[in-house]
Amino acid sequence: MNSMSKARTALIIGGGIAGPVAAMALQRAGIEAAVYEAYDSTADGAGGGMTIAPNGQDALDAIGAGDLVRAIGTPVTSMGLRSWTGKHLAQFAPPSRLPSLQFVWRAALYRAIYDEAERRSVPIHHGKQLTDTTDTGSGVIAHFADGTQAGADILIGADGIRSTVRPLIDPVAPQPNYAGLVCFGARMPQSGLPSTNGVMYMCFGKRAFFGYQIFDDSSAMWFVNLPHVLPMTVAEAQAIGAKEWMGTLRTAFADDRTPALEMISRTDPRQLLITGPMENMPRVPTWTRGRMTLIGDAAHAASSSSGQGASIATESAVELARCLRDLPYEQAFSTYEQLRRPRVEAIIKLGARTNSNKTAGPVGRVLRDLVMPAAMKLINPEKMAWQFDHHIDWNAKAAPLT
Repeated sequence: MNSMSKARTALIIGGGIAGPVAAMALQRAGIEAAVYEAYDSTADGAGGGMTIAPNGQDALDAIGAGDLVRAIGTPVTSMGLRSWTGKHLAQFAPPSRLPSLQFVWRAALYRAIYDEAERRSVPIHHGKQLTDTTDTGSGVIAHFADGTQAGADILIGADGIRSTVRPLIDPVAPQPNYAGLVCFGARMPQSGLPSTNGVMYMCFGKRAFFGYQIFDDSSAMWFVNLPHVLPMTVAEAQAIGAKEWMGTLRTAFADDRTPALEMISRTDPRQLLITGPMENMPRVPTWTRGRMTLIGDAAHAASSSSGQGASIATESAVELARCLRDLPYEQAFSTYEQLRRPRVEAIIKLGARTNSNKTAGPVGRVLRDLVMPAAMKLINPEKMAWQFDHHIDWNAKAAPLT
């Protein structure tokens, strides 16, 4: 096999969301792909909630999988921003020509994608912790901690913000930074509160950030970003326990004139999801080396504040598959990166700005609450539309960018 031939087989490291989506997209592109996941079992029940933006739905539609999200999602028609005093700061939504964002529980999305990958006969192997890779000149071999190995023409790292593949591509690749926030969430089967009519509210609280949506059947979801100076791991956060955290959260929102305190007080501690530290990923300078490349959070982790993490990971998976379908792998990798990097970096920048608002001090808070309503009135929704209005034309032939 010469170095300028097209890839016919692929190893995908990481069985979260990006990995199985990439495998399905590659299968559609005529490339045989298998997924290797470090954990022994599926991630059922893990993680909080997220939104899948119109662009993420569009990318899934390109591989015939958009209905998965629509079947499990709850529409979010707009985002409303409020201050801790309850004052309405702003409201924004994707342009009406686009579908609504869909709120999904990570566990439900993971299960739906996993089941669909299985239905399409995508092999997913568990308990495969990658330790190293070897480029044989005609392919790449993945070595796993259990002593097994697997080979293919190319290897794709879809193994998240703490990627094992990233340092194999670039030993000096950056590591994630702690963003100064610890995150929590909860699903309330019965909130006893009226529906927010499709609006997800984001409240810049006095001491912490609170997001919530109440659905038509009075079930609800909420999430919190709590400023916390010292970095802590998910395990450390979970070791503190739901009961103690619930007390901390009630204190954090005691002065806020938003539904935060009421919703937290009505939540059964057993329903509390302790999702752990929010992390920022610095710009990853090198996505590709030889026969290996990165997708999703391994390459471009957007903060959860952007609401775009899963959506841009899906876009990248689909775009990479399209490039590999039409181009020799070296050209495909560079074309994919040129197509993706400017877009994902612009979205990451937006999310980082939101995070700095969430950790604002007392003076910053007052300024933000004064300036934001005026600033938001000046924002033309069409100027924000670029992030949502992104279409991947699966049938268009990928051509190297000059």
